[in-house]
Amino acid sequence: MPGINEIKKPIAADIDAFEEKFKASMQSSVPLLDRITHYIVKRKGKQIRPMFVFFSASICGGINESTHRGAALVELLHTATLVHDDVVDNSYQRRGFFSINALWKNKIAVLVGDYLLSKGLLLSINNDDFKLLKIVSEAVKQMSEGELLQVEKVRRMDVDEPVYYEVIRQKTASLIAACCACGAASAGADEDTIEKMRLFGEKIGIAFQIKDDMFDFGTDDVGKPLGIDIKEKKVTLPLIYALKHCETAERKRMISLVKNHNDDPKKISQIIDFVKNTGGLQYAETQMKKYQDEAFEILNTFPDGEYRRALEQLVLFTTERTK
Repeated sequence: MPGINEIKKPIAADIDAFEEKFKASMQSSVPLLDRITHYIVKRKGKQIRPMFVFFSASICGGINESTHRGAALVELLHTATLVHDDVVDNSYQRRGFFSINALWKNKIAVLVGDYLLSKGLLLSINNDDFKLLKIVSEAVKQMSEGELLQVEKVRRMDVDEPVYYEVIRQKTASLIAACCACGAASAGADEDTIEKMRLFGEKIGIAFQIKDDMFDFGTDDVGKPLGIDIKEKKVTLPLIYALKHCETAERKRMISLVKNHNDDPKKISQIIDFVKNTGGLQYAETQMKKYQDEAFEILNTFPDGEYRRALEQLVLFTTERTK
């Protein structure tokens, strides 16, 4: 599979220009804030979300200034939610870097998140990008609802498949859906096409999260740490399937391990083995492929070309990665 830089090639110049504009969109006259936003820009990831915005615009009419603002809006609001998440989770690291709250404490981190949120809102309002603002604001609302739904259900270990899908649709898929809808809207696509791209992004987001949840039961040391979801009592698809397809006594024992012994490495290994032996991982893999195939069905209704092919590669990259 081609690497991310290879996939990015058709829009590489746009991504470079976007990075400069995104940096400028964060600037402030307060020196402390400027230092923090400079740190945020420096530790950016693979730029997967802006790529979805730009590729979606490319297959729906072409990239323009509105597309760049749409990508910046997604990144500003998403970064704001990540900064706030690290405070909520008491997390001191993100992608191998110290989090904002680890370096500058919670009070400053919350205020920085608020600042990024307001910059995103103003960027849209000052340019009359109301449609883009509506799309991304809806996603942020859903992300908050998904997090709260998960907190509520995790406390009671009361998660079945429909609830699991609702949580990940809101928490993860809504943002990738917003990226694809924003790209289409910025290119001047009609409402049906925007909705089609939003649904495409939602299916990718669900497949992406199922893949992420599977890492918890894998053995790849460089990926997500083994059992981190179990430690946080998160009930994910492989575990839901395994609990549904075992004897009542075994089910009770496993729920007790997740609830009461989730910080014991030996007990976590037992849970992981149980999920693997009961077919939880194979089932999750099948479901991930189903959502991936549904996304490709939508994509195949668009004309073939280098942008569509690159978007196909980006989908495969997000769902078939090894970490």
